Amino acid sequence: ACFRLLCSLLLPALFLSGILCVCLVVLLWGVRLWLQRKKQLSSAGRDGKRPLLVAFFHPYCNAGGGGERVLWCAIRTLQKKYRNVTCVVYTGDRDATGEEIVEGAFRRFNIKLIHPVKFVFLEKRFLVEASLYPHFTLLGQSLGSVFLGWEALLKCVPDIYIDSMGYAFTIPLFKYLGGCRVGCYVHYPTISTDMLSVVRNQDTRFNNAAFITSSPLFSKFKLVYYYFFAFMYGLVGSCSDVVMVNSSWTLNHILSLWRAGACTSVVYPPCDVQTFLDIPLEVEESTSEYSIVSVSQFRPEKDHPLQIRAFAKLLKERVGQQPSLKLVLIGGCRNQQDEERVHNLKRLCEELGVSDDVVFRINIPFEELKRHLAEATIGLHTMWNEHFGIGVVECMAAGTVILAHNSGGPKLDIVVPHEGRVTGFLAEDEDSYAETMAFIFSLSPEKRLEIRENARRSVHRFSDQHFEDTFLLSVEPLFK
Repeated sequence: ACFRLLCSLLLPALFLSGILCVCLVVLLWGVRLWLQRKKQLSSAGRDGKRPLLVAFFHPYCNAGGGGERVLWCAIRTLQKKYRNVTCVVYTGDRDATGEEIVEGAFRRFNIKLIHPVKFVFLEKRFLVEASLYPHFTLLGQSLGSVFLGWEALLKCVPDIYIDSMGYAFTIPLFKYLGGCRVGCYVHYPTISTDMLSVVRNQDTRFNNAAFITSSPLFSKFKLVYYYFFAFMYGLVGSCSDVVMVNSSWTLNHILSLWRAGACTSVVYPPCDVQTFLDIPLEVEESTSEYSIVSVSQFRPEKDHPLQIRAFAKLLKERVGQQPSLKLVLIGGCRNQQDEERVHNLKRLCEELGVSDDVVFRINIPFEELKRHLAEATIGLHTMWNEHFGIGVVECMAAGTVILAHNSGGPKLDIVVPHEGRVTGFLAEDEDSYAETMAFIFSLSPEKRLEIRENARRSVHRFSDQHFEDTFLLSVEPLFK
């Protein structure tokens, strides 16, 4: 009797589930056919042929960071190589016109595009803002990106889709519903094995609050959530036809999460090495002031407070010594949260009594950035597990003595010996940063010049030309 009851309940449930699955498949197939029809009806080019649409998903394309430099270089590279290609950028920057965005790319990065770009302006970018999800941020932003991707797909169905900003959950949407060939450029894995170890070891960091680390129950729950998210992230990422990563560090994480080794390659981001190499290198003249320059967006993971605290410690130990020191923080502010962060950093300077010695330069033009780097003695970088570090390369090319974090891209790819010679320095905490800065200033100008020259010689592998060659090689399967 019990078995008959179970069968009478189970069989209708299975039947209903089957019908629902079939309905879902039919619905999705219908949506795909509708989107394909929509694509075929789109306008033809001047020669009567429909151009090949290559779309980049980059909701913050006007932000002015390293990721945006990759975007504009990638577009310029495709425009050089392929004649019948129209590049599309999905963006949420509705406060600027397409002309202003392109002009901004030229002003900030010295990148001039060959042909116009089609911009598709998205209205629902707020769905990927971290501030919308105070808890379960990774999951919230990822699901939000699916809705934002759907808006993008409805407005323009491309032939080739490239996620250039790390929204991997949009990839299956464009591949299976849009019928596109899909690729992605990964700057930073949305979740990494390092993040899992931070939660497992109950370390307090900007993305792992103290109330979680102090509770074994919360820590276990967060670990289960992270493992579930890592599984989902691996699933969507593995849908890519082409995967490009920006460094050895990112490669290791993506290979372990996505398991798509056959179509994954390292494409170092393009750094405007040549422009900085124009700065003449010579032994420093005696001066009344040395400057230490940091170049990175004002985001929490960049750890600007560490720079300020290490600098304050250095000043304390150098009381009365000449020449005097100045810390120049150069970076972009994307939104109100970034501006609030700058305000908090200024408050920290006041608390540590170094306000007069720290200068903030926000959203400055390229020429001013170049001038600051030309005048600097030390280039400073403090992000833990920075995926690559374009700012690090720029500092080295400009001729500063680099001091970066002993992890991620700087450790594995950039601040490494060149032909057996020192190219810069690495540090990990407030004390080691202060000590290493003091050591750099204690070197003779001739010794510093030697390190700067070694660093310069080592950065040619991060040039625009090298990026163009490796990028074209990687995306070639998408154009076949």
